[in-house]
Amino acid sequence: MADVRFVAIGDSFTEGVGDVLPDGRERGWADIAAQGWADAAGHSIQYANLAIRGKLAWPIVEQQLEPALALKPTHLSFNGGGNDMLRPRTDLEHIADAFSRVLRRCDEEGVTTILLSGANPSAQLPMGSLVHRRGDALSEAVLRRVEDRPDVVRALNWHDRELATGTYWSHDRLHMNAAGHHRVAARVLQGLGYEPPKDWWALNENFQGGPSGLAYYREFVGPWVRRRVTKTSSGDGRTAKFPAWVELPPS
Repeated sequence: MADVRFVAIGDSFTEGVGDVLPDGRERGWADIAAQGWADAAGHSIQYANLAIRGKLAWPIVEQQLEPALALKPTHLSFNGGGNDMLRPRTDLEHIADAFSRVLRRCDEEGVTTILLSGANPSAQLPMGSLVHRRGDALSEAVLRRVEDRPDVVRALNWHDRELATGTYWSHDRLHMNAAGHHRVAARVLQGLGYEPPKDWWALNENFQGGPSGLAYYREFVGPWVRRRVTKTSSGDGRTAKFPAWVELPPS
């Protein structure tokens, strides 16, 4: 029986924002993939998730990477840069360097890296064309750093046109809903060599669009602008949801 210890680091994408369970807890692709991994492998795995919403790429690395490696994982997933792309004067090569740091440290510790690119929200966002261009450039910069590394597990979502459509996104248009998170989890399992449940690729959900026009700007854009002005983050005061190992048996 293989000993799997999977830890995820990142921002809201990996924390699971947008995939809200009936009891109000947020789940997300990493939780879904971890349970799917245990189911597909037929044995329990250990799972931890240190991701916190609102984090930029380098703070993720500086604050989460070493605590994650201290857990002695066999696999570590990393995604970042989504919040960086929403800010002016973003240095995309500097962001990509964060991926290089994660890869180097995982190599040093003998940990398999699971590399994710985020889904593309630009079709639904104000100034979406700018986000799209930056996302394309960041994706290319990161892939250049792993092009000779077949040992890196890839779960690349940025160029998934189906995932970019509105039915996979929550009301804020920036975070995926349950359908989006399941599709990403399916890609992670596929990258690990397992066959995900077929319905994960297109979860049958009754999609309901969120607010539009001024209502959207009041509910979502306004608070985001206020956080930028006050130099605060949606993750301030939050702690990781699974900072230590949780055992997940097959369901």
